[in-house]
Amino acid sequence: MKFTKMEGCANDYIYVYTGTESVPDEQKSSLAIRLSDRHTGIGSDGLIFINPTDKADFEMEMYNSDGSLGAMCGNGIRCVGKYVYDRVLIDRTEFDILTGSGIKRITLKTENGIAVGATVNMGQPIREASKIPVVINGCDDSDPVVSIPLDINGTTYNITCVSMGNPHCVIFMDQDVKTLKIEDIGPLVEHHVIFPDRVNTEFVNVVDREHLIMRVWERGAGETMACGTGACATVVAAVMNNLSDRRVKVSLLGGDLDIEWRASDDNVYMTGPARTVFEGEVEL
Repeated sequence: MKFTKMEGCANDYIYVYTGTESVPDEQKSSLAIRLSDRHTGIGSDGLIFINPTDKADFEMEMYNSDGSLGAMCGNGIRCVGKYVYDRVLIDRTEFDILTGSGIKRITLKTENGIAVGATVNMGQPIREASKIPVVINGCDDSDPVVSIPLDINGTTYNITCVSMGNPHCVIFMDQDVKTLKIEDIGPLVEHHVIFPDRVNTEFVNVVDREHLIMRVWERGAGETMACGTGACATVVAAVMNNLSDRRVKVSLLGGDLDIEWRASDDNVYMTGPARTVFEGEVEL
């Protein structure tokens, strides 16, 4: 099977175009686990199939490194855009990609005929508890989850929850997130009983109203260098808590993303890089 390793802000995935490569559906999950292993496989945060579809220009089918099916990946979708444009599978810089959380519009930034980044309309954030989903005593299904106390091993954290097609729990911290033992707290939040579908967790420092610093624990993958949907959810959560403006630079371990939650249409726009690392073939 031919593949391409790509990354956006060091959030790296293996990409396979199923217009030319055939992978049985029943093998995709186990293949994601095997190929994502950084010691015995190719090494990645997951596996993304780029599928032909009659519902949009292309479909992004995403699997996390633990084999679970993901609904959306902000860094991944930029790389999908670069993949199809650089290979002349499409001759436009603006087009639609079908994801597990709906159709997303992508606008590529190009240099010398090569895509180097993109802006993605990530859609409107979901703030109703039942739709994220979050189940908290005293919180109605239609309520937003804003600065709600959550006990984790005897420590209380104030959480704000948002879905960008996948669930996010955002925690604003006074502690420098660079010193956080994320491998200890991340799994406890991910698997907490209030999150029936598990959750991605963002740990955030507010630098000022236009700059946030974030680390992320992704469900199904652990800590990653970046998370596009997480950066979007973080800005929405910051605005909901009156901690930031609507256009913010979010600094992650792998680089910076520009996030804007526009009041005019309630959509969140994410802008960031996309880069090809290498190509190869692997035996199935």
